[in-house]
Amino acid sequence: MSGGQGGNGAGTGQRLNLGTKVFIGAVAAAVLGVAWTVGGHLGRGPAPTRLERAEPATLALGGKVYDEKCASCHGAKLEGEANWREKKPSGRMPAPPHDDSGHTWHHPDAVLFGITKEGLVPGKYAPPGYQSDMPGFASALSDEEIWAVLAFIASQWSERAREHQASVTRQAGAR
Repeated sequence: MSGGQGGNGAGTGQRLNLGTKVFIGAVAAAVLGVAWTVGGHLGRGPAPTRLERAEPATLALGGKVYDEKCASCHGAKLEGEANWREKKPSGRMPAPPHDDSGHTWHHPDAVLFGITKEGLVPGKYAPPGYQSDMPGFASALSDEEIWAVLAFIASQWSERAREHQASVTRQAGAR
């Protein structure tokens, strides 16, 4: 069809050149790609957070890392040290539980990652002057292992705790 307004897509009587068609196709593909990457969750609620979308292999790695690096302080069943809300005689705080009885699930993904990687840094991840035995694991664990152990811990929470933590993560703007 030539001339007129029918079938040319521009409504001006001009045909789109190849460069314009390629550009429009690339933009459309990018938009569809973003929609697909968000997990096809359009119309099905918010996209899952990083901890929510962990694969079984990631959870298995996280369980192994937890057993090797975390359980000695936080307990084999994520129960933490006794009296974890009270200072030890040394003035330092005991290791808290990572199960529903603790507060781990109150923090967004990025904060949990930072605490695990850098340690419990007062003024950044804890109140100024806060003392804990929580070391940073940057030299002992890869980022992949840190995310895996956090996903493993999150997988042990109740549905209510997981939903709350995902909401906190979304509110913090981290995925």
